[in-house]
Amino acid sequence: MIICKSERELSYMRDAGRVVAETFAELERSVKVGISTGELDLLAEDFIISKGARPAFKGLYGFPATICASLNEEVVHGIPGLRKLKDGDIISIDLGAEINGYYGDSAITFPVGDVSSEAMRLIGVTEEALYLGIDRARAENRLSDISYAIQSHAEKSGFSVVRDYVGHGIGSSMHEEPQVPNFGKPGRGPRLKEGMTLAIEPMINMGTYEVRTLSNNWTVVTLDNKLSAHFEHTVVITGGEPEILTQINRRRPER
Repeated sequence: MIICKSERELSYMRDAGRVVAETFAELERSVKVGISTGELDLLAEDFIISKGARPAFKGLYGFPATICASLNEEVVHGIPGLRKLKDGDIISIDLGAEINGYYGDSAITFPVGDVSSEAMRLIGVTEEALYLGIDRARAENRLSDISYAIQSHAEKSGFSVVRDYVGHGIGSSMHEEPQVPNFGKPGRGPRLKEGMTLAIEPMINMGTYEVRTLSNNWTVVTLDNKLSAHFEHTVVITGGEPEILTQINRRRPER
C-alpha cells in the first residue's frame, strides 16, 4: 500500500531531510585525498546526532555504519573503514536520518582530486538523470514516467542503468511501497498522488548494468569493474512541482 502523508508527517520528513542535506554539506568539505571512509562515517554520525536526529542506516538490516561509502566500481552499500581516498577516485555516499519516527534519504557521488573527464561525465549524467526523474514526479503522472526519464537520459549518454537496485517509497519506514525502478516504459504503474513521498535514486554504470555482491554480503560492484555513480533525493508529490526534502542550496545541474 502506498501511503500519502499528512502535513504533520511531512513536517517531520522535512526535518529529517534537512539534517541529511546539512550532513552532506559537512561531508563535501571533508571529501579529499587522504581521508578514510571510516573518518567520513564518524563525521556524519557525530553531525547527525548533534542535530537531534538518529543515523538511519546504522543497524538497518544489520548494516554496521552511518553512511554507505562506495568507491569507483562499487555501486551501493560500501562499508566504511580504513580505506583512504586517492586522487582520481569517485565516492558515492548514501545516508539517512530519522527524526520523530520519520526518515530522509539521499546520495551524492563526489570526485576526489583530479578525476578523469569520463568519470566527471558519468557523475554529471547521473545527477541530471535524477533531476529529470524528479521533474516527472508530479500528481497524475504514472510511476514509470520517472523510470523512463532516468533510463532514457542515461542510455542516450552511453551509460547503463542498474536493474537490481531501485528507489523506494519512504516515510515512517526507510523503505515503503512503491519500488521506484530507474528503467521502464512510460505510462505504467501507480498514478502519482499528492502526499506520496519517494526516494528517487538512479545508479548509473559506465559499462554493463550487471552487478554482483562481494563476500561481505553488502558491497555491490559492477560486474565489469567499471565506474558507477549514484544520486538520490527524497521528494514529495505536490499539486505542482515536486518538493525536494533533502536539498539545501544545491544547484541543479544545467541540461
